[in-house]
Amino acid sequence: MLRPSSSSSPKSVIFRLSSKAPRIETERLILRRMSFDDWPDYASMLASKRSAHMGGPYDTEGAWAMFCRDAAQWDLFGVGALMMDEKSTGHCIGQVGINFGPPFPEYELGWLVYPDAEGKGYAFEAATALRNWAFNARRLPTLVSYIAPENDRSITLAGRLGAVLDQTAQRPDPNDLVFRHARPK
Repeated sequence: MLRPSSSSSPKSVIFRLSSKAPRIETERLILRRMSFDDWPDYASMLASKRSAHMGGPYDTEGAWAMFCRDAAQWDLFGVGALMMDEKSTGHCIGQVGINFGPPFPEYELGWLVYPDAEGKGYAFEAATALRNWAFNARRLPTLVSYIAPENDRSITLAGRLGAVLDQTAQRPDPNDLVFRHARPK
């Protein structure tokens, strides 16, 4: 729900979204709701060749649409993106999220890690925590990851998370592989 800020004047009204997003802490990470401060690094990542497995690279308008979609899903569907902050430095190192809405046949667990943080297990740690939250706190009925067939790193990560290939699942892109996540025990 949009609510006017108490400090707003008649000429300018600032709206704040009610937050349904959790704040999740893991051993090394804080997963938190997005803020506009996250935009420059996010836009840079989506403009790079590293975003090819997500339909990129994106121009500013396309990256902004993705950024806004990631943030808005919390208020629309009770799921969305969380930024990954490294506890030891406070530095934002990427994003993990659950996507839903018209482009997605099922709830989708996805992740992206900024280049300087890749290969350190952060995506696994964040995805495990958000997957567990999705099943236990949010009680989602199912969770999948849609992965481009040439995205070897994400395929490996889905396997580490215990997800299995589901060749019968619907997918937003007919070329995507769909990995189904099991409920944690």
